[in-house]
Amino acid sequence: MAAPHRLGFFLAMLVLMAASAWWLLVQEDRIHGWFGLGYAVSPTLTHATVMVLGFMPLFFSGFLFTAGPRWLNVPPYATRLLVGPLGLQAVGWMFWLAGAHLAGPLALLGLALACAGLGWMYLLFWRLLGASRVNDRVHATAVGIGGIVGTLCLAGTGLAMLQGQDQLALALVRTALWGFIVVTYVAVAHRMIPFFTSGVLPLIEVWRPFWVLWLMLGAAAFEVLTIWVDFAAPGASAWPFWAVAVILVELAAGGVLLWLAMVWGLVQSLKIRLLAMLHVGFAWLGVALLWSAASQTLWLATGRPVLGLGALHALSIGFLGSIMVAMVTRVSCGHSGRPLVADNLVWVLFWLLQVAAGVRMAAAVQGAPQALTGLAALMWTAVVSVWAVRYARWYGRPRTDGKPG
Repeated sequence: MAAPHRLGFFLAMLVLMAASAWWLLVQEDRIHGWFGLGYAVSPTLTHATVMVLGFMPLFFSGFLFTAGPRWLNVPPYATRLLVGPLGLQAVGWMFWLAGAHLAGPLALLGLALACAGLGWMYLLFWRLLGASRVNDRVHATAVGIGGIVGTLCLAGTGLAMLQGQDQLALALVRTALWGFIVVTYVAVAHRMIPFFTSGVLPLIEVWRPFWVLWLMLGAAAFEVLTIWVDFAAPGASAWPFWAVAVILVELAAGGVLLWLAMVWGLVQSLKIRLLAMLHVGFAWLGVALLWSAASQTLWLATGRPVLGLGALHALSIGFLGSIMVAMVTRVSCGHSGRPLVADNLVWVLFWLLQVAAGVRMAAAVQGAPQALTGLAALMWTAVVSVWAVRYARWYGRPRTDGKPG
């Protein structure tokens, strides 16, 4: 309770490990039939919802209420004020996972608790934003708007489930992925990656023009548009004019983002592990968009989803997972009084995560064996569990340098 990130990160890691282990069990049951699992809620919807809206907002809370007050030059909240909103989310997601097997109403209760906690959390953040008088509130505002989108999507997911509309619920979850999670990531990346890089590599200038931020936010908004076009008109991805438009936008955005990764010092960062993790993770966003363009091109040419959900997992495991590991590791080290370094364990885990992303993309290719999906789930679960156990133990201990926080 000495600092907001301790509580937020600890609860996030609990939900992360639970959600990952659960999905691994589902995959093994699909392959081998060992557990005879029954479902009250579609496992696809259960997985998508908890992986997008479960642990990520809890990790966000550590940044919102630690770095956020510094960005906004306002007094921070005492950690005790965050117990309610963060606790509701953690308990809600455990109910969601249990209810997916035991009873639909229990899952919906969990979703309602998580939604209440998420809305409460962002209400507190908007109070900080409203109290701020600093001139530059662009990044914080983008993060706050993302939180509103995420809360509305989570509430909408529950309402869609009540009406038996799982496809609508999935569209809302994917909207939250781009309109909430990705928006938050790119806003923080735009503000922090150049700053971190210039601090360690003095020859790299802090270069973050706002057109870069608008480009990334625009790309996220465009992906939300594609979700709803496909939902409103199933098969729209096969329309030549729409497919070509999507391909061109994703090629352009993905190419610019890979160029940006180079400009921000991707190559130079490789000498410094913790910095390299951030830069490699950011490069995955460009890769995800380019892979999506390739997927769309093959769909248009063959009429078949040749690459499947590969682009989605390049985004989720590659971009979101890598940045999550890099940023949380950095904050955990810095705010525990330890050196800002990625030791051998974290470095190996990070590269295993990159392999897991590649395996999951290969598993998505049409005709790939089901065992590849199980292998990707096993690798992901092993990596995040070892990583989470390592750092979660720190949050209940005093700083090694004796300072408060």
